[in-house]
Amino acid sequence: MSETKEMLEATVKGLQDKVNQLNMDLKTKQQELQDVNKPAMSVVTYAELEDIIGNTIGDYEFECGEFDYEFNLGYDNKLELNDLQFNDHYNLAEAVMKGITNHFKVAQDESTNTEQ
Repeated sequence: MSETKEMLEATVKGLQDKVNQLNMDLKTKQQELQDVNKPAMSVVTYAELEDIIGNTIGDYEFECGEFDYEFNLGYDNKLELNDLQFNDHYNLAEAVMKGITNHFKVAQDESTNTEQ
């Protein structure tokens, strides 16, 4: 009887390993399916974009007028910043896009080219 139990345990373990491998394969294929229509980007271009965006945001001069904020008086009579919300997304996005445009040549997409 112990041989049967050991064989069943070994079979269960083997099947669990197969299920785990199939789950990993499924996740990989699901990701590939999600990515199938995305335009490809090289690792170099991705790294350049990361640098451009990081530098642009790092160099961006945020001003008080770009934020909504509320203050509260704390229990110890200290003024506390209660809420801070950035509300000038357009200028920041424009600065990022300007950085990208200054670094890359933007090609006209043939599918959107309306010249005849």
